[in-house]
Amino acid sequence: MAVSEERQGTDESTLSALAAALREAESSRVPIGPLTEQHPGLSVADAYRIQQINVGERKAAGGLVRGRKVGLTSVAMQQQLGVDEPDFGALFAEMLVEEGDPVPVGELIQPRIEAEIAFVMEEELKGPGVTATDALRAVAGALPALEIIDSRVADWKIALPDTIADNASSARVVCGGRLTPLTEIEDLRLVGMALSVNGEVASTGAGAAVLGNPIRCVAWLANKLGEFGVPLRAGDLVLAGALHAALPVAAGDSVTAQFAELGAVTTRFTD
Repeated sequence: MAVSEERQGTDESTLSALAAALREAESSRVPIGPLTEQHPGLSVADAYRIQQINVGERKAAGGLVRGRKVGLTSVAMQQQLGVDEPDFGALFAEMLVEEGDPVPVGELIQPRIEAEIAFVMEEELKGPGVTATDALRAVAGALPALEIIDSRVADWKIALPDTIADNASSARVVCGGRLTPLTEIEDLRLVGMALSVNGEVASTGAGAAVLGNPIRCVAWLANKLGEFGVPLRAGDLVLAGALHAALPVAAGDSVTAQFAELGAVTTRFTD
């Protein structure tokens, strides 16, 4: 990918070095300072290039992309992290945790948890020009999901380019075991959710929290990926974004998200 004028001097060797620093932070579990402080001119385009470099490195090492996540789709998350637009990241097979298996926090740096509506694609979907109606036709069904996000940037001190470069702060995903066809869901906007931590309700939300309707997140993602020449593939898992502000988790915590119409999903954290 050629360096664009938009990058204002952020050359490919610098972007590769920043990508390597993020890989090392994830491997060593020692966070780094914000990329945007090291390079104040770092653009969103630069950040997606850093993400692409690391996705390519992971794939070259045998990693399998199993889907995508859309992040920062709710006002709560945008306010929490001080950004004003969504982003996306890649979900690899090793990020997917089966419900019932523990999530070791020792593998992470500063984990937080989010309850989300997930979709499974039935058909390929590629932008530009994808509408919410197109997305509805292309989705097989919805799942209750918990996303464990993590930042390789110290203290979650991130601007939008920082989290994009860091694969949208992706870490782990736990999905419930029942796929509900969209024809069985009355209105995705009205799907309510209650998140409990250690048996106590810690947060609530509804589908309308993410871009007004979770299916709009699928359409946004297909169009954004289309800018990179990449489709959403049949079988891909798509996380539509948090229905509430992310919560920190620690070893010993048990978290359950109960969704209207979709059922529940539970995970627990160990050392």
